[in-house]
Amino acid sequence: MNVHGTVAEGFEPVRDAFARNFTSLGERGAAVAVYRDGRKVVDLWGGSRDVDDASGTEPWRRGTAQVVRSATKGVAAAVPLLLHRRGELDLDAPVGEYWPEFKAHGKERVLVRHVLNHRAGLPVLDRPLTPEEALDPRRGPAAVAAQAPVWEPGTDHGYHALTYGWLLDELVRRVSGGRGAGQWIADEIAGPLGLDLWVGLPAAEEAAGRAGRVGRLDEPEPSGSGNGPRLRPKRAVTEAYENPGSLTRRAFAAITPFPDQNDPEYRAAALPAANGIATADGLARFYAALIGEVDGVTRDVRLFDRATMELARAEESAGPDRILVVGTRFGLGYMLHGSASPFLGPGSFGHPGRGGSLGFADPETGIALGYVTNGFRKTVTADPRAQALVRAVRTSLDRDPS
Repeated sequence: MNVHGTVAEGFEPVRDAFARNFTSLGERGAAVAVYRDGRKVVDLWGGSRDVDDASGTEPWRRGTAQVVRSATKGVAAAVPLLLHRRGELDLDAPVGEYWPEFKAHGKERVLVRHVLNHRAGLPVLDRPLTPEEALDPRRGPAAVAAQAPVWEPGTDHGYHALTYGWLLDELVRRVSGGRGAGQWIADEIAGPLGLDLWVGLPAAEEAAGRAGRVGRLDEPEPSGSGNGPRLRPKRAVTEAYENPGSLTRRAFAAITPFPDQNDPEYRAAALPAANGIATADGLARFYAALIGEVDGVTRDVRLFDRATMELARAEESAGPDRILVVGTRFGLGYMLHGSASPFLGPGSFGHPGRGGSLGFADPETGIALGYVTNGFRKTVTADPRAQALVRAVRTSLDRDPS
């Protein structure tokens, strides 16, 4: 496998780990980027642009973008936090104060922060949306507004796999005069930073073939050495995903059947929980701008001030997750470092995408990482390929006394 791109001196372990993902973990096409203190130190890509191109006739190139699934949530979470910083959104206000229709069925006590910390009690829909309904920006929010909570809001947490996006998007629309999260990101985040990152892929980018095709990958064979990835989930987790009546299964089935992620109509829609499209550099650069200044299109840009960054990564939810059935930690819109989703260190915050992709920042080391892949595995929060890259970054830092 030819790995393309560059690494700064000291970050060679990341290149080695990236190459091993192809030879040992069945990677088909991927890219990784790492920033340190606002400067890019890793920029690598390899493999095929399309997951179903086994012969590699269409290679992954610099600038190839992919659907990053729930890594979208970390990008989208920046919008309400920035609105809060501007004084336009109160995190401790009831959602119904901005969205009156939402108050139905006892949801008067759902606060804005409950949307971001996964404590709203609304991870499922009693009637799942069809793909056509889900792509309509009005239908998802309307369905959530009509839904009764499945637990008392604020009393427990559980991953809002798909409903998170409709909740966040409608809040942003109500506060921003009709501008949804996807457009807000384009105008206020991706534009100033020059990011190849979209929640709602523009028609021109679709026509230019910016996004490769994604799909499922078979699991790699165990190495037999005892040092390979642990791919067998706990029995309770397996049972939760297999039981059609479980909250877990229902949360991920809020759209049934799930849309074709390679369909241009799906990629053009704005689903802030699930369908962001990004390059590895776009994702890493976004996180770099959350923790420090990054050179932008016309000026240096820092998205979060110190207070907003601390809000994002302060623990809001921790312990057994009623949807993921493992212990999870959440700040406001971001997963926090922990056993279910290991990042670089205790202060790291970010978001994985189910089956592979990852974006996060670690303020203590100044590191921001973005990893995108076209091959999705069964993993939800800690894909072995992404984790191999995180470990390699840690090794690089351990070797660097600065």
